[in-house]
Amino acid sequence: MSETLAPSARTQVKRLPDRGRYDTAVVHRILDEALVCHVGFVVDGHPVVIPTIHARHGDRLYVHGSPASRTLRALSGGIEVCVTVTLVDGIVLARSAFHHSLNYRSVVVFGTAHEVSGRAEKLAAFRTLVDHVVPGRWDSVRPPSEKEIRATLVLELPLAEASAKVRTGPPLDEEADYALPIWAGELPLHMVPGPPIIDSRSAQGGAVPDHVSGWLREK
Repeated sequence: MSETLAPSARTQVKRLPDRGRYDTAVVHRILDEALVCHVGFVVDGHPVVIPTIHARHGDRLYVHGSPASRTLRALSGGIEVCVTVTLVDGIVLARSAFHHSLNYRSVVVFGTAHEVSGRAEKLAAFRTLVDHVVPGRWDSVRPPSEKEIRATLVLELPLAEASAKVRTGPPLDEEADYALPIWAGELPLHMVPGPPIIDSRSAQGGAVPDHVSGWLREK
C-alpha cells in the first residue's frame, strides 16, 4: 500500500485543490522522471533560485556541486530550502484565451538540506545522481578519484514535507463557448532523444552502449 504525505501549511494545494497529490509514489515518480530541479532559498537577505541536477534515493533528495559554490555553502549550513520540479506533458488549447493551459506534473519540497560527508555515502550519492540521468551509466565509467570526491559537495534533503500538483485532460471552457467553431484540444508533448553523437576523441569507436541507445524518460 502506498504511503501518503500529511499536507503541511506549506504543501497543501490551495488553488485548484483537486489537483493536489500527496501520495508518495506520485511524488517520487515525478522526481525520478525530472532531470532538473530548482532550489530556492534566502541568503544574505536576498532570494536565490538555482537550477541543478537532482536525484532521489528512497526518501531523500540529493543535489551536488562545487564546495566553492556560494549557493551550496549556504545550503550546507542548514538553511531552509524549497525545491521544485515541473514536467510539461502537453499544451491545452481552449476556445477562449483565458482557459488556455498546460497539462503538467509538479512537485514542491520544503526542508533543510544537510551535507553528505562520509566517503561511502558520497560515492553512493554520486552513483544515484549519474544513474538518475542515464540509468546504468555508473558501471561503465571511471569512478571518481579522491580529488574529485573532495571537489564535490553533496547535499541531501528529506522528502518528509512535499506534495505534487497534476493537471490532465482537455480544456475546461465556459459552457457557452463549447458551441463556438474553434478548434480546441490537447497537444501532447514528450521528451524524445535524438541520435547519439560520439565524442570525436572517443577511443571506444562507434559502438553505442545500450544505456545510451535505449535512453528513455517514462511517466
